[in-house]
Amino acid sequence: MKITSLMVKTYAFRMKGNSIEFILLKRSENDIYPNLWQMVSGRIEEGEKAYDAALRELKEETGLEALRMWVIPNVESFYSHELDSLILIPVFAALVDSESTAKISEEHSGLKWAGIEECKKILAWEQEKKTIDVLCDYYFNKRELLNLTEIKYNI
Repeated sequence: MKITSLMVKTYAFRMKGNSIEFILLKRSENDIYPNLWQMVSGRIEEGEKAYDAALRELKEETGLEALRMWVIPNVESFYSHELDSLILIPVFAALVDSESTAKISEEHSGLKWAGIEECKKILAWEQEKKTIDVLCDYYFNKRELLNLTEIKYNI
């Protein structure tokens, strides 16, 4: 068995007043884990940096562009029996314009904005719920102590 990183996940969010909303995507019926709600995710292309893949997947899957982007100090993982590999997934947070209109890609059958509690109710993976907690704790509570690492890029 090997350990590898083939994928990224982006927790795209917008601010509505003092509240945070995340964009959730519903997997199509023809995909693995049909109808499962998830964050923006996808594969890292050969030669691509993880954060570039996260930005690309955000644009491809929702039509949205990040205003700012951070590394979340949490790595998600799963075991792939097809590859006999442990897959590590770097996760990023992307702030998007609260007035932007998101679109559904062909990969998904639904798209919605959801607050923290709704996300925790409908997301299937405990790792995603933990990542939401980590992101919100850093974003709202630890700014004075420890900032998230922001990725500077040219849009």
